[in-house]
Amino acid sequence: MERLWSPWRLAYVTGTSGTHHCIFCEALTRDDDDPLIVARGHHSFVILNLYPYNSGHLMVVPKRHVGSLAGLSVEEATELMQLTQSAEIALNEVYQPQGINVGINLGRPAGAGIVDHVHVHLVPRWTGDTNFMSVVGNVRVLPEEVQQSAERLRPAFARLLSVSRP
Repeated sequence: MERLWSPWRLAYVTGTSGTHHCIFCEALTRDDDDPLIVARGHHSFVILNLYPYNSGHLMVVPKRHVGSLAGLSVEEATELMQLTQSAEIALNEVYQPQGINVGINLGRPAGAGIVDHVHVHLVPRWTGDTNFMSVVGNVRVLPEEVQQSAERLRPAFARLLSVSRP
């Protein structure tokens, strides 16, 4: 029997990482070379999911720590959706998926992993991407490291955001 090891996930899956802070707010305190952030707007930013469902799994997040869509200002909500549109375009250009799941989970019962900081997930999908590893082994096989995803996506976002902003 073969084994797939991912010891880096232990703290995440057991909830023993010792951190009780907001990962999105923490990401904003790092410099512009943060390996996960692929685009920044005035009110929101786009970040890769460190534990992706598929390569290219993005999240669009308001910079302000707010737990619901209703709590966003008009400007924040507008930019959140504009960056979500840009993320859709960038994923289509870079990964050519056959579909994209776009979702917002509000509250833990709805599936929110980060409950108090609203965010939009975009997950590129391909026919057959739910294979035996995920179904039988409860394991995801990702063909690309997160840093490689960032390197592929940043040029698309740089172009898209320079076109949409004066």
